[in-house]
Amino acid sequence: MIKQKNNQTLSIVLPARNEAENLRILLPKLRQAYGYAEILVIDDGSTDDTQAVCKANRVRTIRHPFSMGNGAAVKTGARKATGDVIVFMDADGQHDPADIPRLLEKIDEGYYLVVGARIPSSHASLARRLANGFYNRFASIMTGYRIKDLTSGFRAVRAQRFRKFIYLLPNGFSYPTTSTMAFFRAGFPVTYVPIQAGKRKGKSKIKLLRDGARFFMIILKIGALFSPMRLFLPISLFLFSSGSALYAYNFHIQGRFTNMSLFLLMSALFTLLIGLLSEQVSSLHYRGIEGNGEDR
Repeated sequence: MIKQKNNQTLSIVLPARNEAENLRILLPKLRQAYGYAEILVIDDGSTDDTQAVCKANRVRTIRHPFSMGNGAAVKTGARKATGDVIVFMDADGQHDPADIPRLLEKIDEGYYLVVGARIPSSHASLARRLANGFYNRFASIMTGYRIKDLTSGFRAVRAQRFRKFIYLLPNGFSYPTTSTMAFFRAGFPVTYVPIQAGKRKGKSKIKLLRDGARFFMIILKIGALFSPMRLFLPISLFLFSSGSALYAYNFHIQGRFTNMSLFLLMSALFTLLIGLLSEQVSSLHYRGIEGNGEDR
């Protein structure tokens, strides 16, 4: 494998499931432009001609015996890739190979994670645009960083750093969500490069309502794991304020302290204690990460 700038080698990883039609177009472009790089397709249990297309284009392929999920394919690719820098991109043709150098430039500047952030017009519908905007805003609040595209699968990472978080990544479509928040929480430099995502050929495997609800739950889980007090403290304050207001109202009207007031105040205390405990547990995931490994 030929080395890139700063003496780094490059791997391009494409998770694929039944993407033969799109790979016929994408793989020749990648081989022509990045023949020096390792191009690795993770076939996630495809039932079409994905294997044959990869073989015809002479790219390395690793096949899952059955469909294990997009995130599982990404984790397999991260483990098997040999490059110092890994570029993850979808195999459905949405991501333009010409944008890869723009991501690598940011890696050369010292960033550990570079995300290709889709401009609003890239989203297929107004509903998806609004949903993506909501998730980006919500995740930004949970992490304390501005997140421009929470779910983009087009990203460049320093391989050593990315592998430290593999055990946290889910097997489904939400690996971009988890990896982005993990890098932010660990204090690693993250940046975004605006991209125009194309329209995929074939039917998308992501359902807006079903997977939208999953992304929302994942944000809550990641918030509890990576930034617990940002989640639990506002809830505790709300419960405390409600309990205090209810106590003041009942004391003024009835001259007594009600069980509901006590319940709300105790709930506020317990929620705060859970948040403090979660904060301590969260810090264990990052013990020693900053000092391990060498970045080139």
